[in-house]
Amino acid sequence: MADREEISADWAGRGFSCELWTDPPGQRWEDFTHGTDEVVIVLEGEMEFEVGGEVHHPEPGEELFIPAGVLHSARNVGATTARWLFGYRQSS
Repeated sequence: MADREEISADWAGRGFSCELWTDPPGQRWEDFTHGTDEVVIVLEGEMEFEVGGEVHHPEPGEELFIPAGVLHSARNVGATTARWLFGYRQSS
């Protein structure tokens, strides 16, 4: 499993925050945009991310980059609770 502390340290060094999100099976977050770049990593569960019309199913530990201003969605498509990390680029 991906190590949250290592990911947090890596993201901080790259200028990103790091927060944990938990979604029950079937949870969907549709059509979001943010004014800053975002990164996500699934820790456990089966998540689907749609970014700019392209669907991704990242494996646990695989990072996905979501550029600022791009329409995106997050969906727990698995049968178990999903835990994933997200971070936003911090302004300096």
